[in-house]
Amino acid sequence: MSTFTLDTSTSRATPSPVPGKRMTAPAIRARKVEADKGWRTDQPIVALTAYTMRMAQLLDAHCDFLLVGDSLGQVIYGLPSTIPVTLDMMIAHGAAVVRGSWHALVAVDMPFGSYEGSPQQAFESCARVMKETGCAAVKLEGGEAMAPTIEYLTHRGIPVIGHVGLTPQAVNILGGYGARGKESSEAKKIRRDAQKVAEAGAFCIVVEGVMEELATELANTIAVPIIGIGASNACDGQILVTDDMLGLFERTPRFVKRYDDLAARIGDAAAAYAQEVRDRAFPTADQTYRPKSA
Repeated sequence: MSTFTLDTSTSRATPSPVPGKRMTAPAIRARKVEADKGWRTDQPIVALTAYTMRMAQLLDAHCDFLLVGDSLGQVIYGLPSTIPVTLDMMIAHGAAVVRGSWHALVAVDMPFGSYEGSPQQAFESCARVMKETGCAAVKLEGGEAMAPTIEYLTHRGIPVIGHVGLTPQAVNILGGYGARGKESSEAKKIRRDAQKVAEAGAFCIVVEGVMEELATELANTIAVPIIGIGASNACDGQILVTDDMLGLFERTPRFVKRYDDLAARIGDAAAAYAQEVRDRAFPTADQTYRPKSA
């Protein structure tokens, strides 16, 4: 009897490893437990953005969840903001990230205009995203105003990540990308937003661009994991735009730590290639097809 061996490499021909047990929304939610002095998470949650199959392959083993962020509008397409991003764009990239991963939960950002109209509109958009990508969750921006929609979705089988604080889709209302929660009135609103989103059923909440003291308070008082980006290391987890973290752009937000400088390394590699082509040093015999010797 013949046997079948599954190729577990990650070449272009076999892009995904052997399927395993993915991280789930309940497992991420369960990281947050109640303690004597408030809510806490013993093992911080690791998240990064991914927009392509290959990047998902490289990040998957290291992350609890991968976010297909609407930041792809700026990172991939060169758009001035996330506002022009479409549902079709998110679905195409979301499906690619799901194909390239097997361990991390994959969540897809819902783009501007695809969910704000009504809970019913949100359900139709989110159901389409989940069906066509295979993702396990969606992310919605907005606080108290979006709580009824989040409740509507979660009661119908759609896991939701919330997003409060600096919400890029509302940049035209906010007046820019500056840190939020500096004024007591705004901090109070963000506290209420996070509480209402948690009560509505979000299994975790991204808190972006808020003052450190406020982010720490949210992590200690909100019952679901608080995922910081430009917040506090006291948060229950962290997320960054991968391309920023890898140094692929010359300008990055203040809250980003560059773990590499890939822009310079890619530039150096391209310069070396260009010089060898001009010098006719590439291709060599090693990269050329020739008849086999007798």
